[in-house]
Amino acid sequence: MTNESSSAAEVVSETGEHDTPRDSVRFAMVVLYVRDLHRSIDFYRLLGLPIADPHPDRPVAAWKENGTVRMIITTAPVAQHFDPDWVRPAAGGYQQVVEFFVDSDEAVDAAWKRLTSAGHKGTRAPGHLLEPYATMIEDPDGNVVLITSEPTDSAPAPTPA
Repeated sequence: MTNESSSAAEVVSETGEHDTPRDSVRFAMVVLYVRDLHRSIDFYRLLGLPIADPHPDRPVAAWKENGTVRMIITTAPVAQHFDPDWVRPAAGGYQQVVEFFVDSDEAVDAAWKRLTSAGHKGTRAPGHLLEPYATMIEDPDGNVVLITSEPTDSAPAPTPA
């Protein structure tokens, strides 16, 4: 790459985070096709997301953050409406990893306890999986939910052990 060329690599900061240049692709949402819509809604509510009940005639629930859709939870018939050839992959392993940030290690621990106590499968107990403190828990369809301690600027900094 020369200094005159422009590429996505140029927007990577020293920390590995990316700036979002104008007219670039930005994350919008993830769609989870689930077997039991209400069971999945209950799981994500237990996680802490304020997911509204779906409209009685439409099996779709959405979670919005700051007014922007981030996650859609729906069922196979909706997937097949958009893609008639869609089929649910065979069981075994997980298909999705959806990450959520919380403001402290204690919040990671609390999410683990709350969700595993409710019978959800814990994939990795809370700890330093790579660097940040995190845990992995499966939702009712086997999608892995990664809950990571990533304090916001307004959150208190963790105290050293």
